[in-house]
Amino acid sequence: MANTETLERFFSYVDQNQEHYVTRLREAVAIPSVSSDADHREDVYRMGDWLIGLFKQLNISYEAAEPGTHVLDGKTLKLPPILLGTYGNDPNKKTILVYGHYDVQPALIEDGWRSDPWKLTEDSTGRLVGRGSSDDKGPIIGWLNAIEAHQKAGIEFPVNLKICFEGMEENESEGLDDLILREANRYFKGVDAVCISDNYWLGVTKPCLTYGLRGISYFKVTVSGPGRDLHSGVFGGTVYEPMTDLIILFSKLVTSDGKILIPGINDDVAELTDEEKETYKAIEFKIQDLQSAIESQTNLFDNETQTLQARWRYPSLSIHGIEGAFSAPGVKTVLPCKVSGKFSIRSVPNMDPDKVTACVEKYLKEEFAKLGSKNKLNIESLHGAKAWVSSPNHWNFVAAAKAVEKVFKCKPDLTREGGSIPVTLTFQDALNKNVLLLPMGRGDDGAHSTNEKLDRSNYIQGIKLLGTYLHEVAAVKST
Repeated sequence: MANTETLERFFSYVDQNQEHYVTRLREAVAIPSVSSDADHREDVYRMGDWLIGLFKQLNISYEAAEPGTHVLDGKTLKLPPILLGTYGNDPNKKTILVYGHYDVQPALIEDGWRSDPWKLTEDSTGRLVGRGSSDDKGPIIGWLNAIEAHQKAGIEFPVNLKICFEGMEENESEGLDDLILREANRYFKGVDAVCISDNYWLGVTKPCLTYGLRGISYFKVTVSGPGRDLHSGVFGGTVYEPMTDLIILFSKLVTSDGKILIPGINDDVAELTDEEKETYKAIEFKIQDLQSAIESQTNLFDNETQTLQARWRYPSLSIHGIEGAFSAPGVKTVLPCKVSGKFSIRSVPNMDPDKVTACVEKYLKEEFAKLGSKNKLNIESLHGAKAWVSSPNHWNFVAAAKAVEKVFKCKPDLTREGGSIPVTLTFQDALNKNVLLLPMGRGDDGAHSTNEKLDRSNYIQGIKLLGTYLHEVAAVKST
């Protein structure tokens, strides 16, 4: 068990330096490191440089691995560097690998932000609002703040730390898997366990440890016909319209209450066991938590257990948008010659992305043939990642649970999650080590949404949690 006096010194230093940590987060949020926009690629590099500067301040040795190039928005661009940091190399200490990402989702104030998304603001309730505050700049800076707090408070760091921060997580983590496999027996050699802080509490009041994630299969469906856009008054009623075909196809993917209509998708979903049923009873979660996070009462289920099962142990299908269609204000009677729609399927353990793709392609082709349309159909699988599940009984989780009790004075919920972080499975398989998800933010942080926030209390207590976890790792028996 970690030394109580040592932890109290650590906690005290963190509390006394809150404003310093908030200022540091404000600097990071001000860098619009949007990896999915070619116009912001230099900002992603700038964010990487900002982190390298902090590495140097904290005496973290590092490598900036260059993963290559890719094509984005019709431009060939260098991929942002993957930062590999090392802090400590004591053979008598455990070595923990921490992962996070320094890129963020796009954000425009006209999307509905109440303030400039690139200026961290704090409201009267202590919400730190800004793009990337919770996903994932707050958590990755939290690790570095924990290192600094130990240095400034004169506390010996309890473990060796390996750091892997990437700049392409929000854009499929291009280049990361190859690097992990390549470095498994070099940079990552000697790692005892992995910790990722890139997820959230289930609700807003109780911490959790996450041991499972859904996978994802992402598709783009294009219907094309006429050689150019047409006037609906001249040509409407005389041609097969791509938009009509696409809407009909998408109406056959999923029902309004979430039932996936594609045959074969649910075939490999594991049966719900009595043992698993019991685990839901202990989880602190209320429908009101969901309604608060979505800011409405449009929940599918009024039952907490059904909601949680739908969120993480069953697949779901979501339609994300249509390209090529008129969407500006006003009236325009255009008949688009080509339209593309995007949707994704969140998969669960036992489901294989290749089989999911085969089911999707077969079904859409059959449904398109039924239309008798002379238009052309094209189906692309843009991304596929398997679901991940870990062992919550491993010493890595035991240490994290003890840390939660020290910092938050309660036992954490053990949860799975509906989102996808493909690198978890890569780390688990390539390194053959346990992977833990240790969240900093709350379930209502609004990652990927407008007005993303990280509560000040979660940020500050989160720094304490990350540091305490490392102390508990050092103390727990690794058997």
